[in-house]
Amino acid sequence: MKFNPNVLDCAAAPIAEAWSWVKDPTSERLIDMCQAVPAHLPPQSLRDYLGDAIKAGEGATYTDIRGIPPLREALAANISQRYQGTVDEADVLITAGCNQAFCSVVDTLCQAGDELIVPLPCYFNHQMWLSTRAVTPRYLSFNPRTAMPDPEEARGLINERTRAILLVTPNNPSGAIYSPECIEQFFEVAKAHGLALIVDETYRDFIDIEQLPHRLFGRDDWRETFVHLYSFSKVFSLTGFRTGAVVASTALIEQLKKIQDCTAICAPHAGQLAALYGLQNLHDWKVEKSEELAQRAIAIRQAFSHPDLKYRLVSAGAYFAYVEHPFSASARDVVKKLIQEQEIVCLPGSYFGQDQEKFVRLAFANVHESHFEDVISRLIASQ
Repeated sequence: MKFNPNVLDCAAAPIAEAWSWVKDPTSERLIDMCQAVPAHLPPQSLRDYLGDAIKAGEGATYTDIRGIPPLREALAANISQRYQGTVDEADVLITAGCNQAFCSVVDTLCQAGDELIVPLPCYFNHQMWLSTRAVTPRYLSFNPRTAMPDPEEARGLINERTRAILLVTPNNPSGAIYSPECIEQFFEVAKAHGLALIVDETYRDFIDIEQLPHRLFGRDDWRETFVHLYSFSKVFSLTGFRTGAVVASTALIEQLKKIQDCTAICAPHAGQLAALYGLQNLHDWKVEKSEELAQRAIAIRQAFSHPDLKYRLVSAGAYFAYVEHPFSASARDVVKKLIQEQEIVCLPGSYFGQDQEKFVRLAFANVHESHFEDVISRLIASQ
């Protein structure tokens, strides 16, 4: 049989490749800083609720294509409060994780040959999907000093095939948190050219609750340009339940429903129930876990100040630290050596777009800060 050449040309799944370099996955010395996963289970109250609901027969049926109404209403209210704006239930579609949210939005906005503007470094699954759909990413250069993309550079890349600008903040892989001013400048660029501004805010719950991520939802015209992507996976430790969301204009939601019906039909019902319980009952738990991650980010910044360390921390936040390595070798070779000789499982910057050979991503969310001294000593030993 013959395969789609776009799929053949797409890079393999990076997490699996990195783990293929591990000599002994059972080694007690192994430090897993590879994949972005919470270090804790959902709280017992959520597990008890979901177990009782499933035993009672809930969660076994299809839902509305857009998701169960109470969850859409709760998320709309949550966003309206968090962003000091106005979001309605009709603006929300629940997806099978945030990856599906992104894929469905791309399929709704783009056809083969179209272009998306994407800042470097970029999330590898986004690159992979664009590749399989023959949509061309036009990259914004990476500034290792600020880790912030330039809206004016984006303006210069726009042409007749451009359909959207994509931002991920807090960023995967860099951990950088884009300022409200930066995001709002990108909105103005997108609006002026009739483009969508897609903002993946999977990790927005790991920004200080007092900090407003941006003011876009407070604008009367946000629906004309802004597409918000969200995930319940990290905030409520529901990675296996595959529950995310798209928040956008009802015009876009109506078209997204066609994609949803042909792929997932609906997001997993049990995951929707879990997400709803989280929104209604777990605010304090969420804040507690967010504060733990914030302290972990501070701890890893402090750890990287070691005077003997030649690796340079570029940025850190949410789940990630982006690090410049000191070698002339490729990022892939550096990481393979770190995995096999130092047993630190991490990812090379080359997985996150062009011009990233000098960088390594460390996912620190599932590694307690008590291990950071050991991580630094191993990095020093690798120099």
